Amino acid sequence: MSMKRNTIIPILAGFLVMGFVDVVGIATSYVQKDFGLSDAVANMLPMAVFLWFAVCSIPVGLLMNRIGKKKTVALSMLVTLLAMLLPTVVYSYPVMLVSFALLGISNTALQVSLNPLAAGTVRRELLASILTWGQFVKAISSFLGPVIAGAAAIYTGQWKLIFVLYAVITLLNMLWLVYAVPEVHEQKQCATFGTTLTLFQDAYILRLFIGIFIIVGIDVGLNTVIPKLLIEKIDLPLEQAGLGTSLYFLARTGGTFAGALLLARWQADRFLRISMGVALVALAAFAVGSRPALLYGLIVIMGLAFANVFSILFAFALQYRPERNNDISALMVMGVAGGALFPPVMGILADAFSQTAGLVVLMAGTVYLWLVGRQVKR
Repeated sequence: MSMKRNTIIPILAGFLVMGFVDVVGIATSYVQKDFGLSDAVANMLPMAVFLWFAVCSIPVGLLMNRIGKKKTVALSMLVTLLAMLLPTVVYSYPVMLVSFALLGISNTALQVSLNPLAAGTVRRELLASILTWGQFVKAISSFLGPVIAGAAAIYTGQWKLIFVLYAVITLLNMLWLVYAVPEVHEQKQCATFGTTLTLFQDAYILRLFIGIFIIVGIDVGLNTVIPKLLIEKIDLPLEQAGLGTSLYFLARTGGTFAGALLLARWQADRFLRISMGVALVALAAFAVGSRPALLYGLIVIMGLAFANVFSILFAFALQYRPERNNDISALMVMGVAGGALFPPVMGILADAFSQTAGLVVLMAGTVYLWLVGRQVKR
């Protein structure tokens, strides 16, 4: 199936909407400040988002098999639109919990359905390139979120205006996709609860699933804690500290492309081990560092080191049992629920000790990922 520009561009724009989920990191800091919440209570917001990846990934796969990929993508964007509109109507902590829960549900559906829609729209030999561009677009979206929220807070005093912008972009992308992208009619076996959950009996798949769970948890944990640590360590105002998250996402964006070049020459298991060794040193230095230049440099190093872990683990899983790709893909998407667990645990440690104590959780996860790099099959 050949690629048509007017078809693939709205699909790539869908990755922009997919990146909106990462606004939960900077939003957590603003909501905590606005309502005087503790770290443990504020960090329920990321949990409200990422819990749904564990609950909804397989049901979305079943739904996609019934109504089609394009309709599933469009439905996910419709729910995203609702999630963006709620805080603009009523702004309270309970409403934000509901809003981010809806965002988690919609983002699960989008991640499960958008990649297969792209796969059915382009030639097979172009798919890897298109999905790489999609991840780049998603990374740009994640990077811009804290910048937009900070600018809205500084110039209007209303950081929540970011939700208005996101709602408009989501609506336009949904309409564009509905009218420009044809439905994919390929008949493929859909993952089921039974076929997916039996994969946990395979120790290798379980190891990779836990790795996905951990890397998403680390990513969301850093997204949430970087502004707080910059405030705690160098006394930055929130609007400036939030740019630390943008710096992290900018580094991850560059790391994705650097990784694509290096992985063409290096074995992925070796690349993973080296990356996690560098990340562990950077996390330890970030825990004890206090100079602004050092902290910003370490944020960049962490972004580069963690940039390619998700795709490496996902590739190892798919290569291991290619005849079970549908089941394995659904299972790995479930692992994104790791983003729901890490921030609350880090918040509890922060309330009991300090923001720095929360980094211990990320260090432990990084050690596990380094061990996975020693155990994966090439």
